Amino acid sequence: MINEIQDHTTSGSIKKQLRALTRISDLFAAGSSHYSEQQIELFGEVFKTLVAVIELKTRIKLARHLATSPDAPAALVRAFAFDEAIAVAAPVLSQSMVLSEADLAVSAGIQSQGHLYAIAQRQTISEPITEILIHRGEPRVVHAVAGNSGARISDDSFCELVARSAADAELALRVGVRHDIPRHQFLKLLETASASVCSKIVSANPQFADAVQDAVTGVVDDINLQVRDRSVGHAKARRKVKLLTRSHQLRETNVHAAARAQNFEQMVMALSILAGCPIEMVERAVLHENPGVALVLAKAAGCSWATAKLILLIEAADRRMSGKDLDRARESFERLETRTAKRVLEFYDTRRSTRAGASIPVVSALSAEQTALTG
Repeated sequence: MINEIQDHTTSGSIKKQLRALTRISDLFAAGSSHYSEQQIELFGEVFKTLVAVIELKTRIKLARHLATSPDAPAALVRAFAFDEAIAVAAPVLSQSMVLSEADLAVSAGIQSQGHLYAIAQRQTISEPITEILIHRGEPRVVHAVAGNSGARISDDSFCELVARSAADAELALRVGVRHDIPRHQFLKLLETASASVCSKIVSANPQFADAVQDAVTGVVDDINLQVRDRSVGHAKARRKVKLLTRSHQLRETNVHAAARAQNFEQMVMALSILAGCPIEMVERAVLHENPGVALVLAKAAGCSWATAKLILLIEAADRRMSGKDLDRARESFERLETRTAKRVLEFYDTRRSTRAGASIPVVSALSAEQTALTG
């Protein structure tokens, strides 16, 4: 059968080659459970040899045939997966359940963007594989991963997606509609997207810059309120902080403990009460790339540097501050007076009240939440 496949003088027909290779595959599948390790290795070498010499059209047809077969020889499927021709590799990379996690990881790590795009089409994709796809992938690959509901995405990968969304409106939309996006990443995505919208509108109407920013902020607040209300993590944090507040036990230590435990929801909820400001303002401050915004909030809430440092290092913000960055932040924090920090927050709140008409649902809902927690 091997001679029949390789001898082009007697087997010029694609059908004949395909039939011969299929017979070898069937032979392997029929006895694979009884073969020794050496015999399986021998078949693997045979498959590699055959794939290297048979015509492209034959490889494409067989790859399509084996892609959906649960009993396909792993060695042959693997050989097709690493074929340089996308038409051969794509069917098995996108569909075959015979390929192992290790096979997919190696392929995603070294092969072309076409191979990565095929992997991104799989019905389910694990976090380690999506991390490679997102890190190595060009826009088409990343869009496919973000739009694949069966792809599991880690928090770090969501962070990368959000960062790339700043210059990619289509990607921002795909990431934003995912049901599994962590809320803190969703908030950062909203801020990034709103900045993009603002820059386009302001460039055409610079005289309306403040009004545009206020209007977009109001829309973001409305969306954020809806997402927050559906968040299980937020509801749990809200209940805990509510109990602490009503029993007059809410302290800086609660913020400190929540930040150390990387509990974003509980940390921002406690800060909101201690600083006396709307929760969406706290979320923006904590997630803002400029650490000075979070320092003002921490100082207004009566936090020490030890707690402020943990707020700056919260993983949700992804600041990755160096030792020198933290030293400068500490100097700024220690120079900042509490009354100054509170005046900054008051100024922000006053400015928000001037546009209350554009965001009445948000203002009233936030007021109700503050009352429920402190009343």
